[in-house]
Amino acid sequence: MEKIIQITAGRGPAECTSVVAQVLKKVLDEAEEQDLDAILLQREVGEENGTIETATISVKGENAIAFANSWIGTIQWIGQSQFRKMHKRKNWFIGIFEIEPQKNTSISENDIQYQAMRSSGAGGQHVNKVSSAIRATHIPTGIAVVSMDSRSQHQNKKLATERLLKKLEDETLQQLKNHVGKQWENQLNIQRGNPVRVFSGTDFKKNKIEKSYKGIRQKLKTDLRNENN
Repeated sequence: MEKIIQITAGRGPAECTSVVAQVLKKVLDEAEEQDLDAILLQREVGEENGTIETATISVKGENAIAFANSWIGTIQWIGQSQFRKMHKRKNWFIGIFEIEPQKNTSISENDIQYQAMRSSGAGGQHVNKVSSAIRATHIPTGIAVVSMDSRSQHQNKKLATERLLKKLEDETLQQLKNHVGKQWENQLNIQRGNPVRVFSGTDFKKNKIEKSYKGIRQKLKTDLRNENN
């Protein structure tokens, strides 16, 4: 089982990119502790030394799903800015999102279907009567191309294959661009509050998150009483 997660500072300041770098270390260390295979797929460094804007990780193993789910969401760090000593802000947020794995783009000869067809247009009686044109179709995607450039069926088959591979390559590139676009959207969607994990201090110590909803229930009761008064 494989899960791909992205750790991102979004549009956060340098402090957030520092948090990304620290969280990346935590994720990799914890994956190793759980005997999971974690591979860093992509990393974009920040402007300050030792900081990271975004990092994408592939996690494989029996407990990959549970591991990824335990990290996905908003991560909070409570601490003094190491870049702006007089800055009053103490709470910094980054996000961790799941990324859908890219489909395998390898092409097998068995995935290509060839169909002979009659050429059309100028070319004389030979071109019109002989089925020399070739349509090549990539069965998994349905993408097809036609070659009728040559009077040789063998040559048209070769040209059709080349054109089909080029068209599939262009399609894969477009999918990759869309994929990157979704990652950028993730960077814009970081929400503060309700963090899945909280760290604090220069040692990046993990804080325990209370599971009790007593405070929330009490606030709701108070709000209800105020509305009735």
